[in-house]
Amino acid sequence: MIEVSGLTKSYGQHLAIQNLTFTINKGEVVGFLGPNGAGKSTTMKIITGYMAPTSGEAKVCGFDVFENPIEVKKRIGYLPETPPVYLDMYVKDYLQYVAELKGVEKNKIKANIDRALEKTNLQDVRSRMIGNLSKGFRQRVGIAQALVSDPDVLILDEPTVGLDPKQVAEIRELIKELRGQHTIILSTHILPEVQAVCERIIIINKGHIVAQDSLSNLSRLKTGGRKVNLRLKRSSPDVMGILSHVAGVSKVHTGVSQQDWVLDTTENDEVIEAVAQEVMKKGLGLLEISSAKADLEDVFLKLTYGESESKIEPKVEVTHG
Repeated sequence: MIEVSGLTKSYGQHLAIQNLTFTINKGEVVGFLGPNGAGKSTTMKIITGYMAPTSGEAKVCGFDVFENPIEVKKRIGYLPETPPVYLDMYVKDYLQYVAELKGVEKNKIKANIDRALEKTNLQDVRSRMIGNLSKGFRQRVGIAQALVSDPDVLILDEPTVGLDPKQVAEIRELIKELRGQHTIILSTHILPEVQAVCERIIIINKGHIVAQDSLSNLSRLKTGGRKVNLRLKRSSPDVMGILSHVAGVSKVHTGVSQQDWVLDTTENDEVIEAVAQEVMKKGLGLLEISSAKADLEDVFLKLTYGESESKIEPKVEVTHG
C-alpha cells in the first residue's frame, strides 16, 4: 500500500531525514513515532506529495508520489498538524468544497459527506460555522475532510496535539473505529497515543529509522535490564546501601513512598530471588516484589536518547514469530 525507499531530505547542510525505507501494508494502523524534530512531519509531507525529497522514492497504491501525484492524492486523506479548515465556512459547505477539490464524482459527494460526518460524529454541527466550534470539533472537521474522498490511505500528523483529555480520548476512539477501513499512519511523539491505537510502530530519531516492528515485539525488545518494584514493611536509612550491594542490581531509586523502591537490574531471574533473600535476612519486612521487562517507554527512550545524544543507535528490526 505504501512503499518508501531510500528517502532523504536535506535543507542545505542539514539532513532532516536520511535513507528512510519502510513498507505499510493494506489495512494496517502504523504509528510513526519519534521526538519533536525527528523528521516525522517531513516524511509525511513527502508521502502526501506536499514536499519533494532530495533523493529516494515513495509510492502509494503502486503510484509514484511525484510521477503520478494526482493518482496518489486521490487515494490519500491527510490531516496535517494544523487542520486545514476555513473558519468562515459552514461544516457541510467546507466538506462539499473539499470533496469537489479532490475530484470526488458528483453523484457520490453527498453520500461521502454524510459518511464522513457520521464517522466523525459531526452530524449535529454540520450547519454550524467552523470558527464557532471548539478545538476538538475543529480537529474532527479536519479528520472529516481527510475522509470525505473515502481514501485508501489516511495520514494523521499529531491529531491530538493541544486537545484536552476528553477530546484526546474521543479522537483516539475515532481512529480505532476507522481501523480496518483505511490504511492509517499516525505520526506522533505521544507514547500512549501509539499504544492505544497502533498495531505496528516505526521509530525515527534524528532523521533515521532506529526500529520498526509490532507493538508487542518492540515491547519485548531488551534494553539491557528490567525494573524490580519493591515494597517494604520497615524503612531504614541503610536500605539503599543494602539493595545496591545485591549482585545484579545496578541502581536503586526511591519510590512513591518511604516503603517503595525501584531497582534497575539485569535480566537474570535469579536477581529477584537474591533481592528477596537479602531483604528478609536484614529483617526489612518484604510486603511485595514484582518485576517488569522493558515497556515501550523504556524502548523508546533507549533508542531515541540512549547513552549519547550525538550517536545514532543502529537500526533494530525485531522479527519474532
